[in-house]
Amino acid sequence: MLLSEKIDYNKIERTAKRLNLMTHPMRVNIIQLLLQNKGLSVTEIYEKLKILQAEASHHLTLLKDFGVIKKVREGKKSIYFIDAEDYQRTLEMVEKIIGK
Repeated sequence: MLLSEKIDYNKIERTAKRLNLMTHPMRVNIIQLLLQNKGLSVTEIYEKLKILQAEASHHLTLLKDFGVIKKVREGKKSIYFIDAEDYQRTLEMVEKIIGK
């Protein structure tokens, strides 16, 4: 970035919140589960993680609201999944920040 470019503090703050949101242990478990399964319903998620439905829904809503996961409707079910390209870009951004 050139020194003459304006820093977008709102974008930096939103990115920091997104990364912080992704590091919660239960949300890490949900992300890993979705990466392994390519898409699951809330029922499948809470049963696999052995948590309450309300807890799973809460974490899924947070992840969806910050763009970490996406949701599509299939009949009466909502299927949650991770956009692999977006997830990879996020990981690459983190690696650049930490210098790996």
